[in-house]
Amino acid sequence: MSDPALVQHIAEFCTKIPSSVRIIAVTKQVSAEAMRSAYQAGVREFGENRVQEAETKQAQLQDLPGITWHLIGHLQSNKAQRAIEIFDWIHSVDSLKLAERLDRLAGETNRNPQICLQVKLLPDPNKFGWEVDELLASLSALSALEHLQIRGLMSIAPINLDTTEILSLFQKTRELAEKIQQLGLPRIQMDQLSMGMSDDYPLAIEAGATMIRPGRVLFGERASGN
Repeated sequence: MSDPALVQHIAEFCTKIPSSVRIIAVTKQVSAEAMRSAYQAGVREFGENRVQEAETKQAQLQDLPGITWHLIGHLQSNKAQRAIEIFDWIHSVDSLKLAERLDRLAGETNRNPQICLQVKLLPDPNKFGWEVDELLASLSALSALEHLQIRGLMSIAPINLDTTEILSLFQKTRELAEKIQQLGLPRIQMDQLSMGMSDDYPLAIEAGATMIRPGRVLFGERASGN
């Protein structure tokens, strides 16, 4: 059963977001019933942090057509194969080793997932991601991967930044994507920017995000951390 008040709340949020920006509703620790309310409100893209939780949700919502599933949490290598099998998008590819493993598994399973490369433009011991020099040095190897559709960058702002610092971080992410796009490397596109969560999505949109990842602002405190 859907919750009419929640349906209305989510629908109103969606009307405030530019049509060029995709809403990836983050559903970590959110019930399948609340996800049904989001679906009724028009949401078709859901972001999960863990492979196992996503599997459970997919089974519970298998009657709902047209859902796109995004992995936005850190991916451990031992979960890579299952992630390839159940997610349409993986935002959190944070190393060449992981990208190469995903590419091999994608080839073996005849899957071609959409990929964002997670970047870490500021020091943050609590976050994974490529540092800029490391990513630039890996681009030629990434462009040789035949089974991944590399579409853009994902970034997460460290906590305790002020508004100006967050906006600057997102702008630098966009500038890095533009720099990579201008290299014209085969099999690497930079048309997607996954940036912004519940507390900073307006800044991400201002900086050029094409995908935002709200959770708490949609579902309340049931969605922790987004």
